[in-house]
Amino acid sequence: MVQQLLMALKELTMTNCKNIIEVFDLSVTFGRGHRAIEVVKEVNFHIKRGESYGLIGESGCGKSTILNALIGLISDYRGHFIFDGKEVLKKKNKTFLRRIQMVFQDPYASLHPRKMVHTVLSESLTIHGMDNQKERVHNVLDSVGLDASFLYRYPHELSGGQRQRIALARALIIEPEVLLLDEPTSALDVSVQAEILNLLKSLREEKQLTYLMVSHDLPVVAHICERIGIMHQGVILEELSNNNLRHLRAQHDYTKMFLKASIQPISYKEEEV
Repeated sequence: MVQQLLMALKELTMTNCKNIIEVFDLSVTFGRGHRAIEVVKEVNFHIKRGESYGLIGESGCGKSTILNALIGLISDYRGHFIFDGKEVLKKKNKTFLRRIQMVFQDPYASLHPRKMVHTVLSESLTIHGMDNQKERVHNVLDSVGLDASFLYRYPHELSGGQRQRIALARALIIEPEVLLLDEPTSALDVSVQAEILNLLKSLREEKQLTYLMVSHDLPVVAHICERIGIMHQGVILEELSNNNLRHLRAQHDYTKMFLKASIQPISYKEEEV
């Protein structure tokens, strides 16, 4: 009996070690007193190393707030965030931010308008004390499908898709293990969305990345993520595998309604990126 318990404990420990992200009872409240609004309510989920996990729901359901709390843009939250087996403090340090990076929704607003691309990319390397900057900058540009001619351009000289590739390059240049993706294609044209999604898939395989993506767009999440949490009014109602999502197999009434309202061909053509 004791041996069985020890084996079960060992198996549980090994399983937990595979989780690079674990979130327990995460809650976020905006405002105080009678004006307080709880926008995230005791959310729990985990992400295995190398997995792509999605949070999907209507605008205002709290999914982007979760990302902001995890990356440190919101520090006034309750609950626990475990990263690679260790609890993360609310004030994030440089070591943590070297391992986890965020790509924001709006490529037009996320890049400094007065800084050329080479400055945007090299700044991250300088902050984290990384050498061989010229080589790293050229390599990361190549990895997102851009050549060296983009180094001396300003953001206003780039298309939306090119800006999002630069935003990806900025996140990747310090070689993180995890990317938090906040609606990374919602501000782009449909044809450009497909290019960026296929790029994200190839980068994940090439660099063995872990993704946490939030979106209101069912086809986008279905294209990228193996498991998906359905959010509504600050709560994860249920989790679905990619296969169950594609076949609209859900338990909760809201999830069924949301999926039916989102029905369209859930596929993006695989193209060279």
